Amino acid sequence: MSIELVTTDGIFALDGGEWEVTNNIWIVGDDREVVVFDAAHDHAPIVAAVNGRRVAAIVLTHGHNDHINAAVQLRNAVDAPIMLHPADRMLWDVVYPDDSPDRPIEPGSVIAAGGHELGVLHTPGHSPGCCCFHDAAGGTVFSGDTLFCGGPGATGRSHSDEPTILTSIRDRLLQLPDDTVVHTGHGDSTTVGAERPGVLGRAAELGLGT
Repeated sequence: MSIELVTTDGIFALDGGEWEVTNNIWIVGDDREVVVFDAAHDHAPIVAAVNGRRVAAIVLTHGHNDHINAAVQLRNAVDAPIMLHPADRMLWDVVYPDDSPDRPIEPGSVIAAGGHELGVLHTPGHSPGCCCFHDAAGGTVFSGDTLFCGGPGATGRSHSDEPTILTSIRDRLLQLPDDTVVHTGHGDSTTVGAERPGVLGRAAELGLGT
């Protein structure tokens, strides 16, 4: 499986605040067909990285503006459907009040490209519709903003909740092998094993059980 990283810079805006961020866009597949995970800030470098390959889908890990604000332009450029979990539609509508995603992301389903299959894991907490995408054969998971190198994604803003994200990570991502590589929505990649102690420790602090 080919995994390619594109990074773009822009503004994350929520609850009246704005922050400068660098986003990771992951392109997964082979030399003929790919899936694009997230569409951040500027579609042009994503199109350049796709380099003429068929795009099976533009899969949005969640609906925050910095992960979707190039999605419609990218769809127009590569003629691929946009996929988003319906629970994040209210976030989508802030960016695109006059447009719609093309397909829902369905937990438990499989997204395929280039002969590879990624299982959909619904991991709410950073937002209600956050999803991660597990390639069991390749030993990788694409976590969006659910899990970073250093711990869970941010909570404390609208539509987010720390106990929920910790439970999602514990019950879904920590069920994966420790050597599973976690490709994140921002920053460096990590592994499930590296993040396990911190997640379980914080879950215990909050009395979330095992």
